Amino acid sequence: MTVNLRQEMEDREEQIFSPHATFSKYSKGRLREEPACPIRTAFQRDRDRIIHSKTFRRLKHKTQVFLSPTGDHYRTRLTHVLEVSQIGRTVAGALRLNEHLVEAIALGHDLGHTPFGHAGEATLSELLPDGFRHYEQSLRVVDVLEKKGQGLNLTYEVRDGILKHSKGRNIILPEDLSELPSTLEGRVVRVADIIAYVNHDLDDAMRAGVLQEENLPADILRIFGTSHSQRIGTMVHDLIMRTLENGGGMLTMSPHIMQGIADLRSFLYEHVYEVNKVHNDFIKATKILRELYYYFLEHDAALDTSIYSEDDTPKHRKVCDFIAGMTDRYALDLYMDIFLPKPWGVL
Repeated sequence: MTVNLRQEMEDREEQIFSPHATFSKYSKGRLREEPACPIRTAFQRDRDRIIHSKTFRRLKHKTQVFLSPTGDHYRTRLTHVLEVSQIGRTVAGALRLNEHLVEAIALGHDLGHTPFGHAGEATLSELLPDGFRHYEQSLRVVDVLEKKGQGLNLTYEVRDGILKHSKGRNIILPEDLSELPSTLEGRVVRVADIIAYVNHDLDDAMRAGVLQEENLPADILRIFGTSHSQRIGTMVHDLIMRTLENGGGMLTMSPHIMQGIADLRSFLYEHVYEVNKVHNDFIKATKILRELYYYFLEHDAALDTSIYSEDDTPKHRKVCDFIAGMTDRYALDLYMDIFLPKPWGVL
C-alpha cells in the first residue's frame, strides 16, 4: 500500500490552520509545472531548495551591519535570516498560519543582498542603469541565477513574499494592501524582519562599543524592556495578541508598539548606521565595489557567464549579478588581486 505523506499533511492543514492561512494544496503553483513531491508539501520543498542553494550558503560571509566582522558573535546575513525565520514561525504558530511558508520566505528573503550590506546595495543602485533593489535581486536569484540559470522554480506565494518583504524606512504595515505580500504569512515575515534587525543590530552595536546601554532612549527601555530578549518578546507578544483580538485576518500591532519600533529604527540610523565609525567603512566598501564594477565592464571576458540561461543578458546586468553574489571576503580578495601590486618573487 502506497502512502502519500504530502496529502496527509495537506489534509491536516485543513483541520489545524486558521481560515486566514495559506493552504499548501491550494498554492498558485510554480513558474514551470513539475510533479508534486510525495513526502513534502510545496512550501517545504521551497524551503529545502533555498537551504541547499549556493547563494544561501554565501550569506554566512555577507555583512549585516559591521563589515567582515572578525568577532564570533556578530550577526551576518545568514544569522539574520535565521532569526527572522524563528520569529516568523513563532508568530505563525500562534496565529495558526502556515509555518513552512513563513520559513521559506524568511530564509529566502535576503538572497539578493550584496557584499558589505546596504553600502553595497546603494553602490549598485547608483551604477546599474535601472537601479538595484535587493528584494528584486533576491527574486532574480531564485528565478534565474541559481542552478546555472535554471533557478529554483519556487511557488508563487514564496516568490511574492520575497519580493514584498522590504520596508526601507517606510511604514511597516501600510494600509494600501498592494504594498504588502498577498499572503498573511508573507506579511508575518515582513514584520519579523524588522523585529529581528532592530534588536540584533542594537545588540551588535553595543557589543562593538558604538552604543552604550545608557545611550538608549528612555522611552525605548520603558516600552520594550531593558534586555534583548525582553524587547523581542514585547514586540512579538503584542503582534500576536493584537492580531488575535482583531480576528486574525489582518496583522495588527498596538500604536505605541508600532511607533516604538519605528523610533528604534530611526535611532539606529542616526546613532549606528550613519555614525562615522560605521559609515567610514561603508565609504571604503563603496570604493571597492565601484572599481570592481568598472573593471568587469571593461573586462567582461573575465565574467562567468555559465549561470545565464539567456545569451542576450546586458553587460551591466551580468556585472551586477556577479558583484551582488559576492561575499565580503571574496570582494576584498578579488580587489586586492586585481588592483594591488604583489611582491616580486626572487628567481
